[in-house]
Formats: sequence, C-alpha cells, structure tokens
Amino acid sequence: MSEDAPAGRRYGALVPVAVFAALAALLYLALFWGDPSEIPTALKDKPVPDFVMPPVDGLQNMPGLASDDLKTGAPTIVNVWASWCGPCRVEHPVLMQLAERDDVRLVGLNYKDAPQNARRFLGTLGNPFQAVGADRTGRTAIDWGVYGVPETFIVDGNGIIRFKYVGPIAPADIENVILPELESARTPVSELSD
Repeated sequence: MSEDAPAGRRYGALVPVAVFAALAALLYLALFWGDPSEIPTALKDKPVPDFVMPPVDGLQNMPGLASDDLKTGAPTIVNVWASWCGPCRVEHPVLMQLAERDDVRLVGLNYKDAPQNARRFLGTLGNPFQAVGADRTGRTAIDWGVYGVPETFIVDGNGIIRFKYVGPIAPADIENVILPELESARTPVSELSD
C-alpha cells in the first residue's frame, strides 16, 4: 500500500459531500429563480384541445364543459381543481371573489374526483363556476398539459389558450396577474401585433 492511500481515501470521502453541496445549491437556485407559477405551456397561443366532459354527477343546474363552450367570443377563465387538493381549498375564496365580477366568465375542470366529494366541496365553500366538467380519468387535463392542481388558464373568445397560471391564485394575483391577462385576452390578436 502506498503512502498516498490515506490521503486518497480522505479526498474520496469528500466527493459525496461535494456532490451533495452542488445539488443543494442547484435546488436553492431553482426555488428562488423565477416565478414557479409561470411554468410555460406548449399550448400557449394554440386552440384548446377538443374535449367534451359531462357535468359532475348530481351537481344541480350545472352544465358540463366542452371545447366549443370556450369559443363564445368572450374570454373564459378555466380553473382545474379537485376536492382532495389542499391548495384548491386555499384558492377557493379567491375564485368566489372573481365570480362576483360581471366581466369574468369562470368555468371549472374537476380533476380525478369522486362526484360526491366534488359536490360536497362546492356545497360547503360555494360554487364560483358557470359550468363544471368532470374529468374523472384525467385525460382532458393531460391534453391541456396540466402538471397538477390547481392550475388556471385564460382562453380567449376564439378558444385560444392565452395564459396559464400554476398553483393557487392569491388575492393580490387577481389585480396583478389574472385581470391584466384577461384584459389582454379580450384584445384581438391582430391588434396585439400592430
């Protein structure tokens, strides 16, 4: 055994520590670099995927949701939510506040939820939605590029996805993010390029 062996083992023991430190530094930077709610979507400025979702079973006087419902000539906020989602519960009062506005059309995509749980959630917290589609398998959410719930999309009046917000909407986000993006979706694309 050479005299260098103990020193080599000492330095060899530092390799895992150095790797851990590098990974910790990358994680730290990832947490504070940019806004996690601004995860890009491949569907931005593209038509909503074709879909037809039935209403949540037993949710009284509430229609389901289809891609054609998003081509009304006016922009729509599409919120992806579930009763089992803790952040959705936190976000819900903000959605109720948005629903009080006359200039906002808000619909829901209920993601992989049992109908009785979705009904109980809306019955307890209030129903801000004008329509709720039941995405029991999660297929529609996958087609929309949903990473998790809650996520919110703004779709213009022609059925084009203009904005995606990941995570729960905070009260300040209404004025600072959602309403400006909604207003931008009201502006015809031809005017935006002038």
